[in-house]
Amino acid sequence: MANDDEKAKLFRRIAGANVHLVVERMRVHGFWPQGEGLPPDPKEEVDERGRIDREIAELAAKGLAGGPHATDKALHEERMRRWEESKKRRALKKKQREVAAAERRAAWGETKRKNLVHAGEGVSAGLQDTRSDEEKLRALSLPVLHTANDLVAAIGITLSRLRFLTYHRAGTALVHYHRYGIPKKSGGIRSISAPKRDLKDAQDWIHTRLLAAPSVEAEAHGFVPERSIVTNARTHVGKRVVINLDLVDFFPTITYRRTKGLFSSFGYSEQVATCLALLCTEPPRVPVMLDGARCYVAIGARVLPQGAPTSPSITNLVCRKLDRRLRGLAQRHGFQYTRYADDLTFSGDNGAAVGRLLRSVRSILTDEGFVEHPKKTRIMRRGRRQEVTAIVVNDRMGVARDELRKLRAILHNAGKHGLMSQNRENHPNFAAYLRGRVAFVRMVDPSKGPMLSAALERALARANQE
Repeated sequence: MANDDEKAKLFRRIAGANVHLVVERMRVHGFWPQGEGLPPDPKEEVDERGRIDREIAELAAKGLAGGPHATDKALHEERMRRWEESKKRRALKKKQREVAAAERRAAWGETKRKNLVHAGEGVSAGLQDTRSDEEKLRALSLPVLHTANDLVAAIGITLSRLRFLTYHRAGTALVHYHRYGIPKKSGGIRSISAPKRDLKDAQDWIHTRLLAAPSVEAEAHGFVPERSIVTNARTHVGKRVVINLDLVDFFPTITYRRTKGLFSSFGYSEQVATCLALLCTEPPRVPVMLDGARCYVAIGARVLPQGAPTSPSITNLVCRKLDRRLRGLAQRHGFQYTRYADDLTFSGDNGAAVGRLLRSVRSILTDEGFVEHPKKTRIMRRGRRQEVTAIVVNDRMGVARDELRKLRAILHNAGKHGLMSQNRENHPNFAAYLRGRVAFVRMVDPSKGPMLSAALERALARANQE
């Protein structure tokens, strides 16, 4: 408290002291250079002081000429003049602010019209990043795209159409997929999401131009050119033990974030990777009625839809690390490994290693974000029928005997009694269904093909005569 009082006294002494005396004392104590006078006042301050002095003189002259009342009147008039000037200045500044705000709004509107600045809640982070790694893209033989505008020019659509196809909403009155279910062979219903025309065209471009160039691992056989269920099964022929595992919800396991990460790993900017991931993913939705209108509400995160042309290729590319890890694990135990979509197969001659192998496989699956379907895991030893993707692989590749007998019987009876007499499961196109089954047998075991094809032609010929 004493220090505060002393400071206050010092300030009062300085404020009331002669300026020249204060400067002299500062010279004595070394705070002001010897022989240096006071600095001149700033020109703006001198001009303002002169103006004020002149106004005071004018007011004083008016007051002397007209008495005390004239002085009060002059002061009032001066206050009113200044008040009016102040109002004009405020009005002018307000108008300037409004014009500037309108210009900013117009510029922002033009920016939004010409660029992608928002893609929906939770998916718009990073859109300001528009620099792709050109060297990395060229090394992968991929088109160089830095921005959403580059992407729409390459696909052949407008930016507004891209916004329409990609904008993420929790609830929407319009969806870009046809949804339906088909029965699974093992029971239950498989949900299919088939993209509508505009989205499918964009996905076809992505599949052809972006997803076909990067290579997948040799162990991936599903949805890969020149590979099939036959090449997948061939690796496992004649082994003492064959192990099959299925993954739960394979496509939905690949989320928007993992899909965006894949496109980013190619070298694409955040903006382009975001657009590509939004084009290739969709959240599961349920229809609800709101205010008498139908609305589709998201009940989960965006994932790969089963039915989009891009989904299989994306899963193969996302699973490259999984395939490498499982291949290395299998080799350490003397096993072979292949994967056809969500169907994982291991085979080898060391039956004692099965337990250790499975424990390690499950650990890797969990680490990579996948889940094993516990009811579909099968360990098939040589003493029983060993199947890989519906192909028998015990000694050589073939079709199960009971399947062959059933197909022969259907074709024989169809040739004698008519095609539709054998359509006990009410297939909508029974002829196409039989052609498919015969083609499958010919692909797996060409030696069985000629006999079955001849029987099929006889059945079809009879059907044409009916």
